[in-house]
Order: sequence, then C-alpha cells, then structure tokens
Amino acid sequence: MECAALDELMRAALTGESGTLVLRGEPGIGKTALLDYAAAQAGGCEVVRAAGVESEMELPFAAIHQICLPFLKRVDRLPPPQSDALRTALGLGSGPPPDRFLVGLAVLGLLAEAAETRPLVCLVDDAQWLDRSSRRVLSFVARRLQGESVILVFAARDAEGEDDLTGLRELCLQGLSAADARDLFASAVAGPADDRVRARIVAETRGNPLALLELPRGFPRSEERRVGKECR
Repeated sequence: MECAALDELMRAALTGESGTLVLRGEPGIGKTALLDYAAAQAGGCEVVRAAGVESEMELPFAAIHQICLPFLKRVDRLPPPQSDALRTALGLGSGPPPDRFLVGLAVLGLLAEAAETRPLVCLVDDAQWLDRSSRRVLSFVARRLQGESVILVFAARDAEGEDDLTGLRELCLQGLSAADARDLFASAVAGPADDRVRARIVAETRGNPLALLELPRGFPRSEERRVGKECR
C-alpha cells in the first residue's frame, strides 16, 4: 500500500501535478526505506533530500537551507520582497527577521521555478526534528502546491498531539505481518529458532523491522545456541 501511494505521487509529478504525503510511524518501522524507494522510483525527476537534525532544532530555517541549496542561483528570479526575505532567512543577506509568509512564498516559488526544468521530488526524513521555522514554511508550501510538478514526502514519528503537518495526507505505517516478521527474524538468527521464542519476539516487537534485526545481535553466543537447541 505504501509503495503504491508513492508510485502514484511519482506518476503525478510526471504529468504536471503536485502532491504531498506524510509517512508516520515509530522508529525502525521503515520510513527511511520508503523514502529510498521513492527516490529510486523518481526517474525523470530531480530529487532533493533533507533531514531534521535534533541538534539543529534551535537553528531557524536550517532544513529550508538543505532544500533550497541546490536552487540558490534561481533566487533572483523571485519577486524582490520574496527573494530578500529568503536571502535573509538563509543568512545570505542582512536585515531584520524576515516575514515568514514571504519566506513561505519564496520557497514555494523557488521550488516551482526549479520544477519547470523537470519535476521535483523533495524527501524530508526525521521531520519530527525539523526546526520550527522550517516545519512551518514547509507546511505552508505543502498546502499550496497545485500544478507545479512538485512532490513533498515527509517521514515523521507519530505525532504527540497536533503538529504543523497535521491535516496533510498521511499514511500510518504498521509492523510486518506475523509471517513476514518471522521470516525476517529467522534471517537474522544464526541457526534455527524455537517457535515459542520466535513468536514471543515477533509479538513484543509488533513486527518492527529494525527491532527484529537488531534484537538477535544482542544475543550472547550461548543464547543463540540455546535458542537453536530449543527447537530440536
């Protein structure tokens, strides 16, 4: 289902449409893997990636800088109030704190300008760690995309209450099915695993792929042997 939704967005971009999707889920559930999938499926599009960084959450417009950096040569094509606001926000000009509305319009215009060459796909990982200014601007842009051939995909942990991305199209990621989780766990364990142990681990991890891969690495060698012997 998730891959189909991303395929739909990529096709939309190639036909001149825009779209937004927020991938929600707990750590390790596969959000980054889906962003990688989207990048791989974005043939014919320009792909820009950004990521929220916990240590940069107090730096205004840090994530906007990541997204806009490849297109800064186009800033002069924006209306002067917008280009001035964006330059100030990114530290490329001096002046009082920029109006956030003008910055939002500038980013929207800059992405639309970039997409005139070929469709643009922006992939934003760890959106829960975006600095507040960037999160608000990107939310503003996402709600105003129409026919610019711009796709925005966010990957974020489950929201605690409302955040700036609330109201955008969302997909809540679930763990693997029991059968797939058992297969993944078996691939990470050296030797066979007791069915009861495997069932307990699958249940406790709720099919989280990262947990299923990481947990066996913490087994002492003696535990791995014990797990294997229990099925004999």
